[in-house]
Amino acid sequence: MELDEMILVSVDDHTIEPPDLFRGRVPKKYDDEAPKVVRTEDGVDMWVYAGIPRPQIGINAVAGRPREEYGFEPSAYADMRPGTYDVHERVKDMSAAGVLGSMCFPSFPRFCGQFFAEAPDVGLARAVVEAYNDWHIEEWAGAYPDRFIPLSIPKLWSAEECAAEVRRVAAKGCHAVSFSENPAALGLASLHHNSWDPFWQACEDEGTVVCMHIGSSSQTPVTASDAPIDVTFVLSPVSIVSAAADVLFSPIFRKFPNIKFALSEGGIGWVPYFLERVDYVYDHHHAWTGADFGGRLPSEVFLERFITCFVDDAFGVESRSHLNLDLVTWECDYPHSDSNWPDAPEILADRLAGVPDDEIDKITHLNAMREFRFDPFSVRPRDRSTVGALRAEVAGHDVTIRAKGTKAGKPVGATAGQLTATFRPEVPVRVGEDCATTN
Repeated sequence: MELDEMILVSVDDHTIEPPDLFRGRVPKKYDDEAPKVVRTEDGVDMWVYAGIPRPQIGINAVAGRPREEYGFEPSAYADMRPGTYDVHERVKDMSAAGVLGSMCFPSFPRFCGQFFAEAPDVGLARAVVEAYNDWHIEEWAGAYPDRFIPLSIPKLWSAEECAAEVRRVAAKGCHAVSFSENPAALGLASLHHNSWDPFWQACEDEGTVVCMHIGSSSQTPVTASDAPIDVTFVLSPVSIVSAAADVLFSPIFRKFPNIKFALSEGGIGWVPYFLERVDYVYDHHHAWTGADFGGRLPSEVFLERFITCFVDDAFGVESRSHLNLDLVTWECDYPHSDSNWPDAPEILADRLAGVPDDEIDKITHLNAMREFRFDPFSVRPRDRSTVGALRAEVAGHDVTIRAKGTKAGKPVGATAGQLTATFRPEVPVRVGEDCATTN
């Protein structure tokens, strides 16, 4: 398949939330505590919510900057490419990279809304989560229904409220929710506890995919505080193997046989060995551990129920005969540092060289469209959705990589401990009664 003929739908990108997101979206009684952007004396823009600061407003929003300026320092909107936070500019950046569709994970609320769950007032937390989801569905994704897959965040403090929110946003056309890869790490019930059952039931009923993004446990894979940051970056994608094993050996699939999970930004190259290992463990140990897959192998269940996602994974593509090609999807990861924007099509085309056209179509867009109920062709004709057509629409759009000369990245020799301190929340997620007990 020629590069210009490909159609690309990314199931993992990120939005940097605009400062006016909550304006007019929360009850007036919460005006003082609702999230707002504050400019510090040293020129940093930060979100403040219920008195809790969240300084990493532009964390990893490095699209358009040279690699030597990558970093995790607090930023100002002026330091970022407008496409990171302005939906209209985002669409231009997508088109310039030949990307038709995008599903965008949150930034300052953290991947599954952990930050919002830290409010001492459950009424405030509820109002803010609903406001965020409504903004994302109506103003972000809704502005360009042919370009965005809606994604919601949960009300983590209550499984019943999680379920109700899944049903509420499904009525608005949203069939994906960003959930924690390990809720136990957030002080909530584990994936093995039945307190989450109302949430899983709602997801199954509504056909809502549960997206587990790497890092959604508010933890990063760190071997030692003085290990180089490179170690954490290498381990981050494959760390999703923990969530895969946890879900697979939990009771979830026995109770809810139609629910699906997406291992967001987890890559695919590790999957063949994982499948071999889970079957080996099951064969050797289920007689005494009691693991029960209803007469099937765990690998068979995995291949039916997990959507796998990759940014750049040549070995995974080469090993695709061991995967379920109907559930393999592609990610651009804009504007994060792992992204290949704006050259993603060129790099992906190289990785897919020699792959049959029907398999390319599955990986690049058909699987994502089906699993997330995304139908861009009902709005935009297919022949206007290709890499070549999209790039032609925004010919001249500036995608030049430019140094800012300010707020450069961490110095050479930065450690994993510095990264962990940046990400780890100082305030734990508040635990609701129905999710407070763990096995």
